[in-house]
Amino acid sequence: MRNASSSRRLPVVIASLTLAFSSLSVTTAFATEDATSAGTQRVLRFNVSPNGYPPYLINVDGKQSGIMWDVVTVIADRLDYQVIPEEIPRKRVDQMLSEGYIDATTRAKEWTDNPEKYAFTDPVVDIEEVLFVPKDSDLKFEVPEDLFSRTLVTHLGYHYPALEPHFESGRIKRFDVSRDKDMFSYVLHGEDMDAAVADRLLGKWILRNENLQSEFRTTSTQLSVFGFRLMLRKDWASFAEAFNRELEAMRANGELEDILANYR
Repeated sequence: MRNASSSRRLPVVIASLTLAFSSLSVTTAFATEDATSAGTQRVLRFNVSPNGYPPYLINVDGKQSGIMWDVVTVIADRLDYQVIPEEIPRKRVDQMLSEGYIDATTRAKEWTDNPEKYAFTDPVVDIEEVLFVPKDSDLKFEVPEDLFSRTLVTHLGYHYPALEPHFESGRIKRFDVSRDKDMFSYVLHGEDMDAAVADRLLGKWILRNENLQSEFRTTSTQLSVFGFRLMLRKDWASFAEAFNRELEAMRANGELEDILANYR
């Protein structure tokens, strides 16, 4: 049986405990506020892939560069984020993004299964698939029918919607290679190879590095155009919105064009 003195002391004990917890909460709040005001930097874990994707992502001896890397690091710094590069194989990217191991990767919506599951930024740059044709070739390309009876050097595993029906029918032949830079060597030195299908900036980057700029011309007609963006988890939607505002400012003041010019 509880005695009377214990009953009288109980409200006093409860009041003391309440005051103590209140003081602790206030102290914790001030500590958190102090950490924020001290400029604690947040982290963006960004997939750069093991081999990169020049000129958008260039990964050489652990040093990062490229169009997307430069844009992301500039904007992240302005939003008070530190960018941590992560080298994730393509087949594991979506899973590791969903599980929170990484926070962002580069992607076009059109290349993504169930894109509604993710948050995307506005396009940073366009991926333009065009034909790279030897300078002395008489090949002209405006419509797929212009390529009938021709052989195109293509990337192994890539899908080309505008050309697929003609590849399947055999009216246009494709010759697959596994490395981007090899496509141009096959066109120049292979037998009966008429042109390479490649992204315009990627192709120009390879030709510049291989000193082959004078050997090729590009077609003005595009096979496809995709906006190249950041793909993030849905819980990063507010970051995507802030990124878009900074990206638009970079586009307006010429910073984005300066970055692109470095890789043309």
